Amino acid sequence: MIAHLGMYDRPETAAANDRFWAEIRKHLSGGPDQLTRGTDFWQVWKSPELLLSQTCGCPYRTRLYGEVELVGTPDYGLPGCEPGYYNSVFVARKQDAGQPLSSFGGRRFAYNESLSQSGWAAPMVHLHDRSILPGALVETGGHRLSAEAVAVGRADFASLDALTWELIREHDSFASSLIEIERTVPTPTLPYITALGRDADELFTAIETTIRDLDEDTRACLHLKGLVRFTPSDYLAVPTPPGPVLTEQRIRAAELT
Repeated sequence: MIAHLGMYDRPETAAANDRFWAEIRKHLSGGPDQLTRGTDFWQVWKSPELLLSQTCGCPYRTRLYGEVELVGTPDYGLPGCEPGYYNSVFVARKQDAGQPLSSFGGRRFAYNESLSQSGWAAPMVHLHDRSILPGALVETGGHRLSAEAVAVGRADFASLDALTWELIREHDSFASSLIEIERTVPTPTLPYITALGRDADELFTAIETTIRDLDEDTRACLHLKGLVRFTPSDYLAVPTPPGPVLTEQRIRAAELT
């Protein structure tokens, strides 16, 4: 069986994630001794051996719905968000402090990947609703890499998962060169999933109990506040915008007008 908590797993949180899984496992009828790391996320998510992982809302609604069981949604106590919700944070360099989001139209936008709710879907909907079109797209492969791209000048602004932004500010020195511009409307945060046919209720109870009983340092390190039940329809209702190919076509068309 596979247990995988890779979405917010970085050197500073790895030991806390290990403790989190060890405590969850105590409340289950079985499970691997250690978390899986270094494996392709899609391979993990689609494996029939999957016991527990965390995915993103966009992959869930576009490719995983019907192929995995929804277990529950963690609450990270994020500012301006109801329990179980998160949003995207637009960041830029400090020299752009005080500039409205509209001033970034025509400038370079960094995003982690096109199947990211917080890095692509939410910000693209937000920008489209405000008639703001970037001037170029910079794909980075990760939220932290998007933030770094802005910090070093490879991009002018980026959209980050709100919890990742919190972790960057806690652990990365380059965060001091970045400022927050605006936030998107909250949507359900990254859900825990398991393979079809597994006992999602047993997992929900195990995770809920573990979060409640975790030591304060581990809970604080992972920003965990609780566990929320959402239905698949809560995720399926979130809009999915056009991808980078169509967006780049719009950018080129705008350059010709």
